Amino acid sequence: MPKMKTSRSAAKRFKATGTGKLKRNKAYKRHILTKKSTKRKRNLRKSAMTDSTNVMNMKKILPYM
Repeated sequence: MPKMKTSRSAAKRFKATGTGKLKRNKAYKRHILTKKSTKRKRNLRKSAMTDSTNVMNMKKILPYM
């Protein structure tokens, strides 16, 4: 059996926590920021956990995480 390949794009976007959950950054923080409130932009800075519905797919594309 050959080694499984990690999706490099996903490996750059997700980090595993100590308990094995996947941490991600929030979207909508790149451009068109003038119409967004300061509070909304501040909350977009914080990281979030990957939703449980996506975890099985994430484990497939990140086999060694």
